[in-house]
Amino acid sequence: MDSIEEKFLKLGAEFAPGQEVRQKTKEVELRGEKISGTPVDFSHGDVDAFEPIPGSLDVFIEGVHLGGKQAYTEYRGSKIIREKVAEKLSDFMGTTINPDLNFIITPGTQGALFLAMGSIVSRRDKVAIVVPDYFANRKLVEFFEGEVVPIQMDYFKSDSAAGLDLTQLEDSFKAGVKLFLFSNPNNPTGVIYSEDEIWRIAELAQQYGVTVIVDELYSRQIFEGRAFTHLCAENIVDPENVITIMGPSKTESLSGYRLGVAFGSAKIIDRMEKLQAIVSLRAGGYSQAVMKSWFSEPEGWMEERIAQHQAIRDDLISKLRAAGGFEVRATEAGSYLFPRIPDLGVPINEFVKILRLQAGVTVTPGTEFGPQYIDSFRINFSQNHKEAVDAIDRVIQVVEAYRNEHVR
Repeated sequence: MDSIEEKFLKLGAEFAPGQEVRQKTKEVELRGEKISGTPVDFSHGDVDAFEPIPGSLDVFIEGVHLGGKQAYTEYRGSKIIREKVAEKLSDFMGTTINPDLNFIITPGTQGALFLAMGSIVSRRDKVAIVVPDYFANRKLVEFFEGEVVPIQMDYFKSDSAAGLDLTQLEDSFKAGVKLFLFSNPNNPTGVIYSEDEIWRIAELAQQYGVTVIVDELYSRQIFEGRAFTHLCAENIVDPENVITIMGPSKTESLSGYRLGVAFGSAKIIDRMEKLQAIVSLRAGGYSQAVMKSWFSEPEGWMEERIAQHQAIRDDLISKLRAAGGFEVRATEAGSYLFPRIPDLGVPINEFVKILRLQAGVTVTPGTEFGPQYIDSFRINFSQNHKEAVDAIDRVIQVVEAYRNEHVR
């Protein structure tokens, strides 16, 4: 049986965000000189580009001053903080969250995802995941030795839906899928599932008794007033078969505090608490205090944050479309773009190394989100505006240098 380290390497750590130093680059041959410019890491957001929720550091320090009372909370999180956050989330998502029965604070949303998967998935269980979707979804299924059942999403099919293949989803449920896992908004494309798609997912899950985990990390950062339907607010599916994951790390710029939450099935949350007690005991005690600032931002703060990101999105899309050869669907929520790029003379995994070495720009290859995405890469545009635009210019320049001659 593979060791933890061997599993980690097999799961493609070389191209995961933040792991680029693992890439083997000695064999890379560059065409032309290096292009100067401020290095930009599009593999994740720039935590220095946007200020966190005002007062969040002060609340953290207050938690520190409480000492052990804040450091050693219950395994599922401080009761006082759970009550405050559960009330805010209930109002935001149109559901009822019981802070004592079906709610847990976790070490980041990644921690919530791990705990949920570890509480549900056993060896050989069939797990349906969307392709493309967050790379950790597939890797977690493989790590827990489940069976990945890919469900295709044609995100260029329509601009009013995510494009999920609902027939394929139902067929997978008929074939014995135990769990369906997806992100909404989608990561890496930034598309939102339509109300009809969410309703159909709920209906199918109820009909076939399938558990659903939905990651709604970016559900506050919605562009152009688009409608967003929370799965947990639909009364079609048994609430004991749904887990929703959420957190303040992205839009609210609180990544470093490692905070996330999960709520839904009381049975699954109970198992998640038991697993958390084994793995990490609890989310960081002092960090939990920061959640008091979540959903309590000053008036207009969130609207301004969304407008700032939309301005960056618009400039990057304009640049890519003007360059020719790129195909990109406008992000509807979140901070991701997933453009298709022109036919290149090098594989996508080679290209991302070249781009980093030649232009100082880091992107995540599309193959991290599905093996067929050899013509795409993901960028997180939560960056300094000017530096992001300059970096896209360099990306376009490098793409042009490596395009196949027959497509010029």
